[in-house]
Amino acid sequence: MASPRPSALPSGAPPQSFLPTSASELRERGWDGVDVILVSGDAYVDHPSFAAAILGRWLEHHGFRVAILAQPAWSNADAWRELGPPRLFYGVSAGNMDSMINHYTANRKRRNSDAYSPGGAIGLRPDRATAVYAQRCREAFPGIPVVIGGVEASLRRIAHYDYWSDRVRPASLASSKADLLVYGMGESRILEIARRLAAGDSVRDLRDLRGTAYLLGRKESLPAHLFESKAITGGLPDGSEDVRLPSYDEVASDKRAFAIMTRDMHRETNPRNARRLLQSHGDRLLVINPPALPLEEATLDAIYDLPYTRQPHPRYAGAEIPAWRTIAHSVQIMRGCFGGCTFCSITMHQGRTIESRSADSVLNEVHKIASTPGFHGHISDLGGPTANMYRMRCSAPEIEAVCRRPSCIHPSICKQLDTSHAPTLDLMRRAREVPGVKKVHVASGIRMDLARNEPEYLEELARHHVGGHLKVAPEHVSERVLGLMKKPSNRSFDDFAAGFERASHRAGREQYLVPYFIASHPGSTADDMIELALFLKRRGYRPQQVQDFIPAPMDVATCMYYTGLSPYSLKPVASAKGVRERRVQRALLQFFKPENYFEVRQALLRAGRGDLIGAGPDCLIPSRAPRAALTGQQRRDAQANSGEPARSSSSAPSSSSSPSDGAKASASPAANVRPGYRAAARRGSKRKHPRKDSIPS
Repeated sequence: MASPRPSALPSGAPPQSFLPTSASELRERGWDGVDVILVSGDAYVDHPSFAAAILGRWLEHHGFRVAILAQPAWSNADAWRELGPPRLFYGVSAGNMDSMINHYTANRKRRNSDAYSPGGAIGLRPDRATAVYAQRCREAFPGIPVVIGGVEASLRRIAHYDYWSDRVRPASLASSKADLLVYGMGESRILEIARRLAAGDSVRDLRDLRGTAYLLGRKESLPAHLFESKAITGGLPDGSEDVRLPSYDEVASDKRAFAIMTRDMHRETNPRNARRLLQSHGDRLLVINPPALPLEEATLDAIYDLPYTRQPHPRYAGAEIPAWRTIAHSVQIMRGCFGGCTFCSITMHQGRTIESRSADSVLNEVHKIASTPGFHGHISDLGGPTANMYRMRCSAPEIEAVCRRPSCIHPSICKQLDTSHAPTLDLMRRAREVPGVKKVHVASGIRMDLARNEPEYLEELARHHVGGHLKVAPEHVSERVLGLMKKPSNRSFDDFAAGFERASHRAGREQYLVPYFIASHPGSTADDMIELALFLKRRGYRPQQVQDFIPAPMDVATCMYYTGLSPYSLKPVASAKGVRERRVQRALLQFFKPENYFEVRQALLRAGRGDLIGAGPDCLIPSRAPRAALTGQQRRDAQANSGEPARSSSSAPSSSSSPSDGAKASASPAANVRPGYRAAARRGSKRKHPRKDSIPS
């Protein structure tokens, strides 16, 4: 029976600066091989906000030898062969983002920067990177177990709608042919996988692990309900049954079946009562075990207390990684979100239960940052998926054990939810007292419906933790659209804005809210966007960044977009799907920009709202086109007549995408190419856009 190799360093010795990334770095450590190789679509930054670093350090802490293969050249398996085969398994991830959201805008245009790559360069990871990387693992060393995970694999763990190819695709396991999929946050799972493989288990023996999924072979029978031991995981309630979802073939051809699949899957997200999900993919059966139980505080502390350098690997010297610059001096205090917004993937990946670090662990990290050379006294963020859900949880465990609500705060805040901001306030106060810290910013999203009735929190926030502007996300003003989003009424934004303004005034500070809104969300019509534009005009808001809705895999809003149905009621929901419709909704959000004048005018006239054209106090645009609008129209007409492609700005990522737009790299020749376009061109296609079947899998 095998066992974990000891660390290359004796017990108590300081760790190596970075995990090895090349054969030469392995030789420097005196290693003849590694136990686990983590393949990532991101550059290697040894910071707890980067998945490869946090998983690699956690395995290293428990005695395993780990190497990181970051953004390898994927045209062949040479980069994989350089490191040699891992003794236990490959851990494969596309990175901190879904590779398609990372690559393409809401208009399916190629983005011109990648915040997770050195210098913001594009093209350093493939489309649908999980499947490509897994294929190279098998090609390099057949027979080595391949375990996939991360956001891309996790949110494609069942049959899902893929916006970029406009079709339903099979689960990640089917396309990648990996042995096992880990969904959600992976520390507990990857450690258990390493330990059991090291102890002699086969990868098939791991099918009892919570938070994993696998494909049964054609002749294999379904295992009994044995999700590890009850002493470890809590097991499942006696008598629980499997939930059989509509098959891949059904959901690929029947949109109502797709909506039912989405509804049933989202009902099975509470790890305390979730049942096993089954979905046929042809003659094979996909099995998704119940989610892993939330990490205990001590475990979460141990993970974040590991000796990260908090720096990019030296191989990137001279090419800054934009995402790292954004989070270098940030501190994550919690995970998860019980909001359940239908357009957001956080709950489906991190879970609905809030996992919080202890105050001591957080403050230790603040002390480490404050002692870092080059630190100028500003903690850029003290937060997580939200800034003010720290230590909030259900106050009735017996109710939580049976609850299946998709949101704890919509349509109303659950009476059993402990919404006290006292732990957050205490942490904020103690963090800003750390020697060397001048300012602790709160840059994570504020859940306004929780904060609006907490005057003490608003006072502290306005007086000490805002640098002039506070980003918030009301998303819309239409009550109907907000209901489809599972967002609170616009009254929450009004109340919060008024409270924040009063608190800022008392603090003697001139501060402003920067609200974010979504264009083209399912259910949002041109009339709804006109209502939103009027709201912005009356409040004096001029949003410079607009979130175009991107249908991310597995989201409830994506189901609405694709099927035209609400998965809960199965009633129709209209969506803006055409490029023109989406462009109009975006233009209405930025009605004040001269280049949007003609589209806004046409939209107002089509809606019978000519009263909003002119010089009145509510008018969105003047009667006569501004000179800049005429000039822009003439330029676009000239480009159309000459056959040159019109320039278009990249859409901002959705709220669940990237921490920052980051520094922009020079656009490559493929900067505005739609997925699959070049493949069609190579075949000699004369179509303006490729057929759906030309889009690579």
